[in-house]
Amino acid sequence: MIKFGTDGWRGVISKDFTFENLKKVTLAHGKVLKENGAKRVAVGYDLRFLSEDCGRFVAGILAGMGFEVVLSKGFAPTPAVSFMTRYGKFDNGIVITASHNHGKYNGYKVKESFGGAARTVFTKKIEEKLLEVEDLEVQEGEFREEDFTAPYVEGVRNQLELSLFKEREINVVHDPMYGAQQGLLFKAVEGTKVNVTEIHAYRDPLFGGKHPEPIVEKNITGLMEKVRAVKADIGMAHDGDGDRVGIVDENGNFVNSQIVYALLLLHIVRNRGKKDGVVVKTVSTGYLVDKICRKEGLELIETPVGFKNISEIAMERKVLFGGEESGGYALMDYLPERDGLLMGLLIVEKMLAEGKTVSELVKDLFDEFGTAYYKRMDLPVTDRERKALEKLKENPPEKWENLKVQRVLTIDGLKIIFEDDSWLLFRPSGTEPVFRVYAETPDEKRTEELLSWGASLLRI
Repeated sequence: MIKFGTDGWRGVISKDFTFENLKKVTLAHGKVLKENGAKRVAVGYDLRFLSEDCGRFVAGILAGMGFEVVLSKGFAPTPAVSFMTRYGKFDNGIVITASHNHGKYNGYKVKESFGGAARTVFTKKIEEKLLEVEDLEVQEGEFREEDFTAPYVEGVRNQLELSLFKEREINVVHDPMYGAQQGLLFKAVEGTKVNVTEIHAYRDPLFGGKHPEPIVEKNITGLMEKVRAVKADIGMAHDGDGDRVGIVDENGNFVNSQIVYALLLLHIVRNRGKKDGVVVKTVSTGYLVDKICRKEGLELIETPVGFKNISEIAMERKVLFGGEESGGYALMDYLPERDGLLMGLLIVEKMLAEGKTVSELVKDLFDEFGTAYYKRMDLPVTDRERKALEKLKENPPEKWENLKVQRVLTIDGLKIIFEDDSWLLFRPSGTEPVFRVYAETPDEKRTEELLSWGASLLRI
């Protein structure tokens, strides 16, 4: 069954993600666009198996339906397609990618004209049209190709205080994880004193046998080792389609995504002096964000997981900054889309603005707002876990050890928040066949214990 999750439709190549199913999705999408009066569509693709062929196939079908279609000239990260969609004045954008998923997957992401992930109401319409296109024949048309990456990189540069990047040397190790951000960091820092060493910067559709997900420490051990080996100031990793970022400090230590969110938010509010708008986080994002917002007098909105939910808020309210636990963050007024390249460079900008190392920035954060240790566990999805979650929703625990439950959220799975701000979250993934359990406490050992206790509740 073809179903759109938190960010597009994804499937196992040759089993679910086939050219036949891709044809159906494209035709259904085209029908929705026709009904909306759309005329122009941008199409991009990553470096996965057959992504370019799939991109050309999609572009040909849409062109045959009468749309003006522009295909990326070469692979492009997702934020580049989103940038082109918004600033190139396209009605929709499409990216052939499965983002951070294992190499056996591919997918179809949809971007609306504002340059962000398609809202649920839009993707539901595509799903509803699938039956109508079951037996439709395809008449492919002609499309043209353009470079999506050059204007995107220029857009990133325009968001940076480049004068800071020219003041002193910063040595960066970049790990694009065999994905679509390879080569682009060099271009983004051209003419500055930032020196880049790149690893895993060639096409490997199997991503070295790992998930191209930079927010999981075991996936970026090569980056951590390289940072230590060359004595770099920072390590930066991007997922398969380049919309997420992972950070490694100057000692080769992994900096988790919750801390990265907090560092970025502090940089925007204090160093850049921006406070106009609300802050949005997904339900799986940590409590440091809450503490910063309380101290800085910022309104915070919490949404279900999926960047499209942050985009939906941005359609109604002015959003200063949006982000999620999965390593995706955005300056929403510039581009309501996760952008791994820009966010990684904003961490470098913060280092330069404050004259501090990454580890010093983390220490300052903890000194001011308290420690936070976060961990996530992914379990196979079975009926047992699903039934256990429903029972927990009906009858959530009142305490864990000596900590009372302060409040419970059910906007996406079940989130239990304790009186000391520690929290536990259970939810099925919207992009992978796994059940996620998340935990965060002020103590590393306690986080492990809370996570284990949470997992045990699902195995009853």
